Amino acid sequence: MASVRCTLPRRLVGLASLRAVSTSSMGAFPKQVKIVEVGPRDGLQNEKNVVPTPVKIKLIDMLSEAGLPVIEATSFVSPKWVPQMADHTEVLKGIQKFPGINYPVLTPNLKGFEAAVAAGAKEVSVFGAASELFTQKNINCSIEESFRRMGGVLEAARAAGIPVRGYVSCVLGCPYEGKISPAKVAEVAKKLYSMGCYEISLGDTIGVGTPGLMKDMLSAVMRDVPVAALAVHCHDTYGQALANTLVALQMGVSVVDSSVAGLGGCPYAQGASGNLATEDLVYMLTGLGIHTGVNLQKLLEAGDFICQVLNRKTSSKVAQASCKL
Repeated sequence: MASVRCTLPRRLVGLASLRAVSTSSMGAFPKQVKIVEVGPRDGLQNEKNVVPTPVKIKLIDMLSEAGLPVIEATSFVSPKWVPQMADHTEVLKGIQKFPGINYPVLTPNLKGFEAAVAAGAKEVSVFGAASELFTQKNINCSIEESFRRMGGVLEAARAAGIPVRGYVSCVLGCPYEGKISPAKVAEVAKKLYSMGCYEISLGDTIGVGTPGLMKDMLSAVMRDVPVAALAVHCHDTYGQALANTLVALQMGVSVVDSSVAGLGGCPYAQGASGNLATEDLVYMLTGLGIHTGVNLQKLLEAGDFICQVLNRKTSSKVAQASCKL
């Protein structure tokens, strides 16, 4: 498949910064946002065809070149459950480790944690959910049991001096339970924070949330967890990911998860179109005068590369527009 170079015209490169002058009436925004790139893990894990290890390594290296400060590299899960991540050790050992960039990996249990540390992991992530039914369907246990499993990882990580990030799924809706109460999300987030997770990523796993729901949920969580320890992880199933992220920024959240080219999506969500595209997030943040440290042109090239390999169109609106202009 021939390569298509997506290049932002010069007038568009400067456009976002020109527009970043009249945002004071929109509420306070953070001066800087840390983007957590989840494409290599969350974006690829449900791909039907196994992506070759060298491709994963090149993608991560290209994302590093683009200046993303955090790139979730892989997942140390059983190949039986997630065949796509069977090469986790090879990927983590094969990527270039850029100074100042973190490469966390997902470790659902103690066995995964030990394998990750042996492969050189310096940061790990654990995951839970605000939905009892989702937890049962996803990892075959109750929320309470999931905390016990995570407890072993957190204890071992604390002893090894390795920071742990926590994910909470289904914070704005569940494919099985429907609406999720903000109080339940707050309860789960508070528990993860008290167990030692330095940062809690709140995920709209099936992308059904709206700005109003995001505001209500965050308001509840922020009563129990400091806003500096919160991140948002929005899926774009209903086209609300950027809007929901904007509300979170206005409420003081300064960490946002996203996926290059909008890769990914929950397999349980009907019509799921993937994660918030990193390209679209960077374009919006630049337009708000918020520093990210990310080179949008290099990011577009990384998105183009992986879409060529996967033989699919990008879900990023910015990438689509820059290819046409």
